[in-house]
Amino acid sequence: SSSGGGGGGAGKIPPEGHSSLLSRNFESAIDAFLRAQSIDGPSDAISSALASAYYQSAFETLGDQVRKSVRDYEGNKWMFELSEAGDHPRRIEDGLLPPDSDSHGGEAGPGRALREKTPVRMDLSHSGWSDIFFLGMDHPSGARVLNVSVDLAVRGVHPSPRPPIESTLRVVREPVLRLTSVDLRCRAELTRVEEVFDFAADYLGLLRAGIVAGGIVPPGLEGCSAPLTDVFDALGLPPGCGLHLTTSVNGIPKGSRLAVSTNLLGSIIAVSMRATGQTSSLEGDLSEEERRTAAARAILGEWLGGSGGGWQDSGGLWPGIKLIRAVEPTPRDPEWGVSRGRLLPVHHRLTEKEAPPGLR
Repeated sequence: SSSGGGGGGAGKIPPEGHSSLLSRNFESAIDAFLRAQSIDGPSDAISSALASAYYQSAFETLGDQVRKSVRDYEGNKWMFELSEAGDHPRRIEDGLLPPDSDSHGGEAGPGRALREKTPVRMDLSHSGWSDIFFLGMDHPSGARVLNVSVDLAVRGVHPSPRPPIESTLRVVREPVLRLTSVDLRCRAELTRVEEVFDFAADYLGLLRAGIVAGGIVPPGLEGCSAPLTDVFDALGLPPGCGLHLTTSVNGIPKGSRLAVSTNLLGSIIAVSMRATGQTSSLEGDLSEEERRTAAARAILGEWLGGSGGGWQDSGGLWPGIKLIRAVEPTPRDPEWGVSRGRLLPVHHRLTEKEAPPGLR
């Protein structure tokens, strides 16, 4: 292309800037593009290149901030500090381990299945997508969402609404991490730690991200080349045993705007936390603090999987009708001195006075 000559139109892009952009060295790319613009003047090509570099740089910065906030959130630091598979500090709950043998003295079957059922979320008002991290963390006073957790049913088919998302985890008598998505009709068997972090390997990237964010194969192990049997041994599984995660999203079409992926992540994270003793009970409602931990990790999982999102999407972890709002950080928060708003919002469940029973 010819030089823009200061008046827009076609123009040249410096090769060093283009190479830096492709290698995700955004600061170098921006410097190269600005130098070219100062010499040749603005052009469509340089403007487009700068826009791309600034856009990707902003998302990289935001992603780093999200990871830091999640890492520094209480209860999550251990996941990032772990560097050796054999040093995993958690243990699979005894109630999930398979019996030593069956009633006839032969080899027993798998352990008890632990199942998590999760609703989806529907927003009544999101104040102009104000929960998106760029907005919520930069302008917390304007970030407000009315959010409802909903079960679903097909009229005339199901007797009553039910949670549409299910995640099941169980110990199996094979030394693999088996991932199965019923609705996607996809299955994988992983044997090495690095395979868990290969989120683009197949259609099961969300399940992999949930296993990571749930702490079974924590994010600190990224780059580790150990076999998964090292993790299983540290978790206290019997020799030759592994784990099987099965997920099912029942009858929700793509593009439903019900935050299915985030609430599926929340479901996987919750069942993983229960299975490894990170919650107070194997069954029943999560405590408020456990919900907040799971929500923070779901945000991490979304970024690991590459979809980003906003903080209201994990609203299915809280029952009922909620007002969710962003807040400014305090000196105890990891966002203090970094951003105007905190990563995690506060959830207020509307009382019967605020939302009469007829609305529920």
